[in-house]
Amino acid sequence: MSAADISGILENSRELDRLRKDQEEVLLEINKMHKKLQATPEVVEKPGDTSLSRLKNLYTQAKDLSESEVNVSNLLLSQLDGLLPPGPPGQQRRRIGTEQRKKRMKAESDISRLSPSMRNQIEACASLKGEQVAARVTGNNAEKDEWFVVKVMQFDRETKEFEVLDEEPGDDEDGGGGQRKYKLPMSCIIPFPKKTDPSSAPDFPSGRHVLAVYPGTTALYKATVVSPPRKRKTDEYLLEFDDDEEDGALPQRAVPFYNVVALPEGHRQ
Repeated sequence: MSAADISGILENSRELDRLRKDQEEVLLEINKMHKKLQATPEVVEKPGDTSLSRLKNLYTQAKDLSESEVNVSNLLLSQLDGLLPPGPPGQQRRRIGTEQRKKRMKAESDISRLSPSMRNQIEACASLKGEQVAARVTGNNAEKDEWFVVKVMQFDRETKEFEVLDEEPGDDEDGGGGQRKYKLPMSCIIPFPKKTDPSSAPDFPSGRHVLAVYPGTTALYKATVVSPPRKRKTDEYLLEFDDDEEDGALPQRAVPFYNVVALPEGHRQ
């Protein structure tokens, strides 16, 4: 083992450390952009706004840094394997397993690339146990998405699935309207703003399409904001629900801020 070999390993170790620090900085910027867009989603509609382009560039940087981390890690493994003695015949199985270790480390690296934000997301999902959330359940009509208020019973960190309970299914449900349980992926769940913290709710401006609980029901439908709470100086939105026509016009209905969420992309109803 020469001094040059050790020097090469130490140099690559420092490079690996630098790459991880750079990743942390990029992820911090990504999280800042997420918070900004969640608080003021309407900013992307303003002329000249570059929020989405900047977010794309940050994700590209994160991807490039992660791929570099994998390459440097594999290089370090090769350097260390080249310095290890062959060992007796009984230890040959360990060297044969080098490629498997590399593949496993690459898979673990793939997870670690997303770990800061993914860990936060998983922890947020786990904290929803016992809370009411909006859940998408695909109906018999494949072209229609049905959204209900359900209660989170459990969140499986491994499968990343929610177990939820529809406490008040409609009368038309099979089985006579009893409570129903569903297992749904994270993409089918939208948390409601906290009732006790109006500042936690996004401020949807007039004209914005949203998803909201129709008054007197546990179902959510697409609606248009007529007036947000800040303009009405209350904790309620004034909304017009699609297909809610009465006497040739859409009535304006008051809905608490904690029953209004962003309209999911590709919403079908």
